[in-house]
Amino acid sequence: MNHVPVIAIDGPSGSGKGTLASRVAETLGWRLLDSGAIYRVLGLAVERAGISFENADKVSELARNLDLTFDQGRVLLGQENVADAIRTETAGNAASKVAAIPRVRQALLDWQQSYAKAPGLVADGRDMGTVVFPTAEVKIFLTASVEERALRRYKQLKEKGLSVNLAALTEEIKERDERDSGRAAAPLKAASDAWQLDSTQFSADEVYQQVMQRVYNALPESAS
Repeated sequence: MNHVPVIAIDGPSGSGKGTLASRVAETLGWRLLDSGAIYRVLGLAVERAGISFENADKVSELARNLDLTFDQGRVLLGQENVADAIRTETAGNAASKVAAIPRVRQALLDWQQSYAKAPGLVADGRDMGTVVFPTAEVKIFLTASVEERALRRYKQLKEKGLSVNLAALTEEIKERDERDSGRAAAPLKAASDAWQLDSTQFSADEVYQQVMQRVYNALPESAS
């Protein structure tokens, strides 16, 4: 089997890693794995099934049998496109809760790893460089201050016409950071060999330019 190059982009909620990963994948013509979307879909499925997040057995069983498909921007749970439904703050918090269950992470590990196919994969998440793709050729850990991440999210939601409170959003992001960083299974942290980039003072374009330079240095063949 031919080796598939992987670029792992990790970081906390609101750091801009999703936008960055999507742009990098588009530039290179590579596949994109939004691991956060997997956990958001699972969280949505758990809520719809009326299962308690405390019930690790039931949640893990749902994870093993998750009927999920990524299809040209669509995120299909069964036959339903849930791309918009999983982008709410409620879905994000649900994702963080199911992601804290070790058996859930194990159940979804093979699914994620199997997504790496030629010509290459850009994987976006919280443990891509530490657990899912530990041998990735390029590892980026993207972060920003809590206040900046909350403000970015606030603007995104406002643009969608949603009613949102900045102070409450800031608190939610702090709580999610603590839950993601403190969990026993694959906690949010930078891989020892990851390049850490604080995007607080940078625009999305500036972050993209810095990351692409890093990618081309590590994988010169990807520039052709």
